[in-house]
Amino acid sequence: MSPHALEIRDLTKSFTRFSLGPLDVTVPPGSIYGFVGPNGAGKTTTIDLILGMGAKDSGSIRVFGLDHLADELKVRRQVGYVSPDLDYQRWGRVGRAIQFIKGFYPSWDDVYCERLLTAFQLGRDEKISQLSFGSRTRLSLVLALSWRPTLLLLDEPTVGLDAIAKQQVFAELLSAVGEGDRTVFISSHAISDLERFADHVGMIKDGRLLFEGPTDTVTAAYRMVDFVTHRPLDFTDAPGVFVQRQEDERWRVLVDSRQVSLELLEQRGASHISDVPVSLEELFVALGSR
Repeated sequence: MSPHALEIRDLTKSFTRFSLGPLDVTVPPGSIYGFVGPNGAGKTTTIDLILGMGAKDSGSIRVFGLDHLADELKVRRQVGYVSPDLDYQRWGRVGRAIQFIKGFYPSWDDVYCERLLTAFQLGRDEKISQLSFGSRTRLSLVLALSWRPTLLLLDEPTVGLDAIAKQQVFAELLSAVGEGDRTVFISSHAISDLERFADHVGMIKDGRLLFEGPTDTVTAAYRMVDFVTHRPLDFTDAPGVFVQRQEDERWRVLVDSRQVSLELLEQRGASHISDVPVSLEELFVALGSR
């Protein structure tokens, strides 16, 4: 069996006001894995640690079975990275940035690069300093995709992009995964887009992973339930019940059906029960705002 594309076990990192972990993440090879969570949840910190930017306190990170530090050179030959913080302005023009980055990667695909430039509406003669924020992000994607890395780490790659540009980005990511044994790990707030394109998803909050798994399996496990009760209720001892709203005798709760049945709510005095499935975005809001 081939190793996981990315395997994080018992990862911890402590700062003055924030602690990450212990964190376990498993990314299957050939998948698009959406890594979601509220601002400050630990998404960028996790990606930084994967890339060796900062020292972890404990735990392990393996990329295709390779230790991210002990096998750093081999790992970097397989991992492409995109972040809004990347800045290529020092090379002046798009073409010069491409020529510089290309020199580091024997696997650089010129034909693919030109196709990406056309798809993302970027010209080689354009001054990078005059590109919009969204166009600079698209340039980062061109530079990361053109050498066809085995694993792509994308930190908010759709920031500053309009709806059409987002669709182009995700279409190229799907194409990259479909054309070979490639994996995409994407941290993004574009939850509705991820629900359409990501086949696996993990949600982090306050440095801890709340859930992960195939996207359809994760969303199918949760239901939004409305009910009425005529007596006081307390769900503090009921794992899998997340109170969303209470107004007098009317309640709305998010229920993890793997842990809680509607019969349990009835046993506690709930009546007029209705339940509906939730989208990934609704699940993100429900759990992220608690």
